[in-house]
This record gives sequence, C-alpha cells and structure tokens, in this order.
Amino acid sequence: MSTDPRIERFLAAGPFAVAGASTNRDKYGNKVLRAYLQNGLEVHPVNPRAEEIEGRRSYPDLASLPEDVGALSIVTPPAITEQVVDQALARGIRELWMQPGAESAAAVERAEAAGANVIHGGPCALVALHYRE
Repeated sequence: MSTDPRIERFLAAGPFAVAGASTNRDKYGNKVLRAYLQNGLEVHPVNPRAEEIEGRRSYPDLASLPEDVGALSIVTPPAITEQVVDQALARGIRELWMQPGAESAAAVERAEAAGANVIHGGPCALVALHYRE
C-alpha cells in the first residue's frame, strides 16, 4: 500500500485501533476507521461516548481494547493526543500514526523516546489506505 518504510511497519503491526473514531461519517475519525474497513483490516474504534461505530464495538479507552492491538491511528486534538500516546505507551503499543491536525510535539517526543514508530507531519492514513467515499 505504501513505499514509506514507517508506514509499511505500521501496517504490518495490526490489528488496529482508531482513537478519536466518530459516529459522524463526515469527520476524519470516521473516515480513517472506514479506510481500514475498506481494506479488510481488523480495526477497533475508540470513543468514550459511543458503544458502536460503523457496526464495530467501540471501546471507551485504550485500556479496554483487545490485547492483540498492535497499531494505533490517532485522530484527536493535540492535547488529547498527548494523553492517548501516554496510554498507548503504557499498554505497549509502539506503532502510532498521528493524523494531520492531531500532532503534538510533546507527544511525538515522548513516543520516539520510548522507541515507538511514530508517523506524523506527513501522509494521512486516508491516502496510504486509498480511502474512497
């Protein structure tokens, strides 16, 4: 799907989760979730206010996710991204993709210091996964 080794590494680490998944199909948190689904990838939405998104059980936080989740797309405001990254690192998730607009310099720094593969400041998952409406 991509020639960027960071993205290839990320995509090889599934199952996936999307922090900031949304029930609103116009929001990027929903589109990123659907991009995974369109590619037949196992993905879990994370949203504390939704029980189900796009027919998938939604989890209130990262601690509630199934144990085998290996990669996390982050579609949250930067201040929330920092909390999400801390939770991901505590859980052992080291494949992180901060979508454009979700990036936080502090979160990137903490994740990279912990040895995580962090995709940020660049390609959107929608492009890499060939998302289509």
